[in-house]
Amino acid sequence: MGVVNDIPQVVNDQAGSRFIVQADGEVAELVYQLNGDRLVLIHTGVPEALEGRGLGSRLAAAAIDEAKRRGLTIVPLCPFVTGWLERHPDVAATVPIAGRG
Repeated sequence: MGVVNDIPQVVNDQAGSRFIVQADGEVAELVYQLNGDRLVLIHTGVPEALEGRGLGSRLAAAAIDEAKRRGLTIVPLCPFVTGWLERHPDVAATVPIAGRG
């Protein structure tokens, strides 16, 4: 009935410096750079075929979770992530963000 029970998981591809979600043979990614104790979020890319599924949001949330787990400061260079953090202040408040406070 169009319900997908096997929601693709976000994977931290450390070798590629990106968080990825694979679905329908496509890959959505959030490219990052680890710079000391800073997690620099550079670019979110979601293929057109995967748009509208909330994958970009899942990638952003995974990056925040990773930063929390490792005690890193988020540096949001990616416009998508910046906007996502503004729309989710409760999540943004759980991790240090460069340029705030």
